[in-house]
Amino acid sequence: MFSKILIANRGEIACRVSATARRMGIATVAVYSAADAGARHVAACDEAVAIGPAPAADSYLRGDKIIAAALASGAQAVHPGYGFLSENAAFAQACADAGLIFIGPPASAIRAMGSKSAAKTLMAQAGVPLVPGYHGDDQDAALLQREADRIGYPVLLKASAGGGGKGMRIVDDAAGFAAALASCRREALAAFGDDKILIEKYLTRPRHVEIQVFADNRGDCVYLFERDCSVQRRHQKVLEEAPAPGLSAARRAAMGAAAVAAARAVGYVGAGTVEFIVEHKPEQDGGAFYFMEMNTRLQVEHPVTEMITGLDLVEWQLRVADGQPLPLQQQQLTMRGHAIEARIYAENPEKGFLPATGVIHYLQTPAAVHFQVCADGGDGQPAPVRIDSGFGQGDAISPFYDPMIAKLIVWGADRAAALANMADALAAYRIGGLATNVGFLQRLIACDAFSGADLDTGLIERHHGALFPPPQTAPLSVLALAAAALLDDEKAALCDGRAGDPWAARDGWRMHDRLHRMLEWADETQGYRLTLTYMDDHYLLGAYGDAASKPVRMRIAERNGHDLRIVLGDAIVSGSVVPDGASALVFTGAGSFALRRKDPLAHAGADESGGGRLTAPMPGKIVALLVAQGDTVEKGAPLLVMEAMKMEHTIAAPSAGIVAQLLYAIGDQVAEGAPLLSLNPA
Repeated sequence: MFSKILIANRGEIACRVSATARRMGIATVAVYSAADAGARHVAACDEAVAIGPAPAADSYLRGDKIIAAALASGAQAVHPGYGFLSENAAFAQACADAGLIFIGPPASAIRAMGSKSAAKTLMAQAGVPLVPGYHGDDQDAALLQREADRIGYPVLLKASAGGGGKGMRIVDDAAGFAAALASCRREALAAFGDDKILIEKYLTRPRHVEIQVFADNRGDCVYLFERDCSVQRRHQKVLEEAPAPGLSAARRAAMGAAAVAAARAVGYVGAGTVEFIVEHKPEQDGGAFYFMEMNTRLQVEHPVTEMITGLDLVEWQLRVADGQPLPLQQQQLTMRGHAIEARIYAENPEKGFLPATGVIHYLQTPAAVHFQVCADGGDGQPAPVRIDSGFGQGDAISPFYDPMIAKLIVWGADRAAALANMADALAAYRIGGLATNVGFLQRLIACDAFSGADLDTGLIERHHGALFPPPQTAPLSVLALAAAALLDDEKAALCDGRAGDPWAARDGWRMHDRLHRMLEWADETQGYRLTLTYMDDHYLLGAYGDAASKPVRMRIAERNGHDLRIVLGDAIVSGSVVPDGASALVFTGAGSFALRRKDPLAHAGADESGGGRLTAPMPGKIVALLVAQGDTVEKGAPLLVMEAMKMEHTIAAPSAGIVAQLLYAIGDQVAEGAPLLSLNPA
């Protein structure tokens, strides 16, 4: 077995690989960019080597620098993780040429599966069922349009060299084909350096089911059951679970056999995932299944397979790369219980899942094991909650890389138990400082379609109304918690630290009356006013302006750091209040709320309106200008396209107008909030 490996990745996957290596007594070498000098994965490894500036193209995608770091450190092998160079055949070959073992498949297998169109041909020859489509080399736009017309709409355009939802577009009719093709090619070229496109028939309610395969270099290959990854947004997975609900043993065996045939067809070695698209026909055992693609690496969602099998897939990778046989044969593999994974992202679901950047000012997670595959949760069963993360409180989410904060994985004896564990874990997951999808995930697992296992890739769009309700106004209990924290802080911080000085007291004492006070907050929905009357051992709270509101008694019962317990009327209310600059983050069973305090002593200042000037919703690069100065546009018309975190985002006109000025050119980098262009009224 190797004595030292280099991990050519970052974040939670580098931490994940290092955890298994440490357990096996293998030393690890981390690589890091200038943006990651203080990152968790650097500290998780035994050594660390700087490889370049923050942009991935200058660091994590520089195979030459990574190989040089491996050789200089004395590493014998390179683990690529997933993303970056993990499916780069040239890098795998360069490792071999340098005398390093690439912990993954041979370069030939990566090449064979790296081109989706070539892979389709191979799969057809191996007898693996395929979705009707066009996978040819002729990329003439007119020919592609004719092929789409022949296949029949809707069709799916996919970057041949792509993955992760990048370079994909659904086209509903012939009229929208040309624009979708241009956008798809542009995104594919930027993400993968290859704008070749393939076309497939788009199934309207498909499930996305993938099979985990493993092969050694002695000719043996097994499948480690399946994962359902149907719940997606923008073609990227949100929730994954194993086993796939409603899949019979016969269908599982058929899909497993097809996956093994796919792996054998390319001489595969190591961990891989064969992805299938499955028709949504429960009455026909899930309907027909079709080969979609093969990911020649470990997947983000591999922990759910580990939870139901009790196997460490990274350990399997290391043993197979060392030339050892597969630890188990197909007949020895068994499943136990049910596992679900939720990807916790720094993003704003209510704003089209725009990625968010910033510092994690506050982080509280549920009780969990970290990166542990077989941790005992009692009674010989797995631990109910596992967290894989490369971030902690005080760390920053950078605009240069994927905004995933953590993977939350739960296990239960059955799907209902796993769902209950996930609900509890999400309720206890509290993040402050930047937008996250935690609240969205809570609504998603609770919606009838997911809880009832009525799964398909359009679930989020189909249940948009339930998953994206109108913004929730803060109830009195939340305002009371914010007020209680403020009052307690004021008592603790006597003016100038003059303890015992009656003039510095914050107890609200007045000679002839009670102290009456108004507190004001605001959130994205509205402003809030709370009247406050100081009593001897409690306060009276009232919602200002609400004639039906009667004052309610409030008393602080207990405070421990950010955690508060108050008595509000006849009820006991518990929650956490975390200061975040001028805001208070309030976490309760009713959800999380960001309340911005209005200071009555602050100057109003100049409230300069941007008028028709549009600003960047996130940091990124301008990749297309769709209008010119002087153009007249209607409300909702596309104006320009930004690329952020490898995804394209179209900026639309908020109202009708005339383009007065374009402030950036194609290729320019822009900061979040930067003005992009100005519109004059039509």
